[in-house]
Amino acid sequence: MKLLRFGPAGLEKTGILDSKGQVRDLSAHVPDLSGPAVALDALDKLRAIDIDTLPVVAEPGRIGSCLSSVPNFFCIGLNYTLHAKEAGMDAPAEPIIFSKASSALSGPNDDVILPRTALKGDWEVELGVVIGRTALYVAEEDALDYVAGYCTINDVSERSFQTERGGQWIKGKSAPTFGPTGPYLVTADEVGDPQNLRVTLKLNGDAVQDSNTSDMIFSVREIVSYMSRFMELRPGDIIATGTPSGVGMGMKPQRFLRPGDVMEVEVEGLGAQKQTAVAAK
Repeated sequence: MKLLRFGPAGLEKTGILDSKGQVRDLSAHVPDLSGPAVALDALDKLRAIDIDTLPVVAEPGRIGSCLSSVPNFFCIGLNYTLHAKEAGMDAPAEPIIFSKASSALSGPNDDVILPRTALKGDWEVELGVVIGRTALYVAEEDALDYVAGYCTINDVSERSFQTERGGQWIKGKSAPTFGPTGPYLVTADEVGDPQNLRVTLKLNGDAVQDSNTSDMIFSVREIVSYMSRFMELRPGDIIATGTPSGVGMGMKPQRFLRPGDVMEVEVEGLGAQKQTAVAAK
């Protein structure tokens, strides 16, 4: 299933794509997509619905984040071999875990607002993992059984906040609109192998990131199992699994976001995003 949310910000309805690519209104069955609504048992109930009986949404308009809110917005750092090299760092021995504020969540085509004191805005296409079942002390071989689905994420970053202002990375990751997510939550059964998906990002029409999740240092299985040793993952949690090489910070000379820049972001099979960078008022 490909689930989505459509409509003005704060007034979104829940939808599902049918076999013809049309949006069908699912809101009578699922008022919103978050938390328990994306748990594995809830998704199983949705599969029993005859999608063709749902109303067609001829003009869905704006597409919102595929989840209305998240309990936790986790991220994995330096998780692609070539990205670690461009950052001038050794591949980590264990997954590097950090968070984005949940308030960073935004629609896949909404503007990315650069903070007032931003100097080094950057882009990061990532495979997003949505947890569908409470996970604690999960064996690696069972880890994918805890995944509800996957989505496209742009882990937008402000590098000067992240690396030059002390403290933890979360400061550079959490501004409003720094978490474009969606357009779809694609259920795990429709994705297949999460370690064989092309991930791309274009800046103003030029390809700057073009890789495959096969280059991930730690697989989705390893990440979910590893994290569950230290915390309880809950339905609706998102994990952004890291970005490949080609970020602005790694370019020579470095290239950072400016108002008017357009990012086109896509993970194979999960849908494309398009954001314009704008200056905060």
